[in-house]
Amino acid sequence: MQVAIVTGASSGIGFGCATMLAEAGMAVLGTGRDEDRLAELSAAVGDPDRIETLAADLTADDGPQRVVAAAVDRWGHVDFLVNNAGVGSPKPLHETDDETLDHFLGLMLRAPFRLARDVIPHMGPGSAIINVTSTFAVVGGLRGGAYSAAKGGLTALTTHIACQYGPQGIRCNAVAPGVTLTPMVAHRLEDERFRKINTEMTPHQRLGRVEDIAATVAFLCSEGGSFINGQTIVVDGGWSSTKYLSDFALSSEWVAR
Repeated sequence: MQVAIVTGASSGIGFGCATMLAEAGMAVLGTGRDEDRLAELSAAVGDPDRIETLAADLTADDGPQRVVAAAVDRWGHVDFLVNNAGVGSPKPLHETDDETLDHFLGLMLRAPFRLARDVIPHMGPGSAIINVTSTFAVVGGLRGGAYSAAKGGLTALTTHIACQYGPQGIRCNAVAPGVTLTPMVAHRLEDERFRKINTEMTPHQRLGRVEDIAATVAFLCSEGGSFINGQTIVVDGGWSSTKYLSDFALSSEWVAR
């Protein structure tokens, strides 16, 4: 039985990834900070033989090691690591204090680095690491600040792992979501500017859903994705790769800068 570790699995994209991988027949160790939400994950999977949860702070010195050890102790090996845990609502460079910088880098770059380092000795040929990054690691992002720095670093880490450990049969890819309808971004869509930037510049009829990201992660863990290595797959409806403007945006009154 294949085994996957999913971080940030208590809600949003992580929850979706964990349940979809379980539906594919894998055993899943889901980790997050909220024990009650992790209990909901266990209930959603519904098979105690294929689900283990661990409440852990990934920024703690022993956090990544505890997570990997829990999976190995339970199932003896790890096939997939999905580095998904993250935090939103960043501020631009000039508004970011050192405490915020350290928190963002600690959770979204240092922790994935350490998790990957600790899990690779327990992986064999056919294994893979998937890092959930962001469109803010692909194009410039307003107010990205420490978030953009962390996700950009994670992109570079992805290509390093792919090159260094590919000969061992361990692949590494990144999935870069655009704005996805999760609790973490719901409040930001209340901001008119944020909403317009994403809805009026996306050449698709909707914003991203958790299932869109989870399905891409699951594909990279499948046989169909077994020759994909060192890539970033952007899942954003075309937002980052086009110069699209909706009819509403094109017909709106422009304000001189």
